[in-house]
Amino acid sequence: MSYFRFFAAVLALTAGALICAAADNDSPRVPVLLELFTSEGCSSCPPADRLLELFDQKQPVPGADLIVLSEHVDYWDRLGWRDPFSSSLFTARQQEYSYRLQGEGVYTPELVVDGRFGFVGSDGRKAMSTIQEAMRSPKIPIAMSNVTRDGNQVTVHIEVPAADQSFKGGRGVLYVALADNRAESQVARGENAGRSLAHVGVVRVLKQVGAIDLEAATARNVMVAIKPGTGANGSRLVAFIQDAKTGRVLAVTAQML
Repeated sequence: MSYFRFFAAVLALTAGALICAAADNDSPRVPVLLELFTSEGCSSCPPADRLLELFDQKQPVPGADLIVLSEHVDYWDRLGWRDPFSSSLFTARQQEYSYRLQGEGVYTPELVVDGRFGFVGSDGRKAMSTIQEAMRSPKIPIAMSNVTRDGNQVTVHIEVPAADQSFKGGRGVLYVALADNRAESQVARGENAGRSLAHVGVVRVLKQVGAIDLEAATARNVMVAIKPGTGANGSRLVAFIQDAKTGRVLAVTAQML
């Protein structure tokens, strides 16, 4: 499906929701984390990459703040093209999701919504309905401030208030991701040989900061090392908290650098 055909489908799917939401334009949007597991070596992945770009730039779901991350796995690298953005870390993360979500193993493209739902990453209708379902679950507020860069290092202050009683006794894991706003490649070999590919929210660093007690307020300064070549087209920081047992995303926010 082309970008424009998909965008037309998104408009059709959300027309009613846009009308219903017109009176609530001043309401705070619900943040939803979209993680796309993809690879430049996979010929089925470019449509999913374009879908993620649409969600990132057009924000087509009323009431939602779609925060996107593109995580390039490395198990395609041995099949003709080494994805310059790939990492075994993202492969391991996808494998963990497969275990938690009781999937049929890892595959590309896969879109994981709020750590709770995984499906084929180019399925726009499934993505829309799943995002709307994810929006119904409460989120914990999380804030980033005092972002500073010193050479090859970024420091950010993260604050999380004590959660309400619905999270009583819970523990979460705090992550910080540093991602390129946009990245492009000219693929020379493999299934996408000869194609120019573009990606958004390309994760260059994913740091597990540590466990936090959801019943207590948390404030931390987090340092993230910047890899060479990061941020040629701008960067973003994404901070999120996942339930330590289920992997459900409990809080997420993003800030452009």
